[in-house]
This record gives sequence, C-alpha cells and structure tokens, in this order.
Amino acid sequence: MKGLRGERLAGEFQKEISSVISGKLRSKFPELSAIISITAADVAPDLKSAKIYVSVFDVDKTKAENSYKILKENAGLIRHELAKVMHIRTVPELRFIADGSMEYGVKIDKILSDISEDE
Repeated sequence: MKGLRGERLAGEFQKEISSVISGKLRSKFPELSAIISITAADVAPDLKSAKIYVSVFDVDKTKAENSYKILKENAGLIRHELAKVMHIRTVPELRFIADGSMEYGVKIDKILSDISEDE
C-alpha cells in the first residue's frame, strides 16, 4: 500500500504483530526462537491481505524453521489478536513470508571480516 496512510498502517502492523508474537504466541508456544523480527509489512490497498516479512534468527536451523512454521500456522490467532488492538474496520488476512536479510547480512559481515583479517 502506497501513500502516507499505507506507510502508517504498515508500521502499526509491524509493531502490533511483534507485540502479539512476543506476548500471547510466545506464552502459548515457549519453543519459539529467541529472535523473531518483523522486517516489513506490505498491506494491500483494500485491506484484504497483508504480506508480513519475518526474520527468524536462531543458531539451531531446525528450531528456526519450526518457529517460522508456528507463525504461519497461527496467522489466524495473530489476526484475531490484531482485531482486538487495532481500530480499523477490516483486519487483513496475514501471509508470513521468510525474510533472509539478517542471515545475508551476517554472511556479508563474515566475508568482510575475513577479508580484513587476510590483509
């Protein structure tokens, strides 16, 4: 969603989804990874759907994949919790998409540090 309203809504969705994950979802599923961040939200102009970009960072790849799976399976619960908090007529259907930018950044940092150590 473009425009000032779309940017505000996307930012609000990021903040509220993060709080739902760290509160209600983490208490229901204590096996969630420690670092789960909502990197971006792309809300459709008609508010029917929203793509939520999630980065799950964990040393154990299996645990990170399970955490992402739990998020996808509980999109309805997260949407329900958003409906309680946000004051908009329609809360969009949430689609979680894995965002590998954190892992990519760590990889680039490692490469750069290896290069600087070789010099």
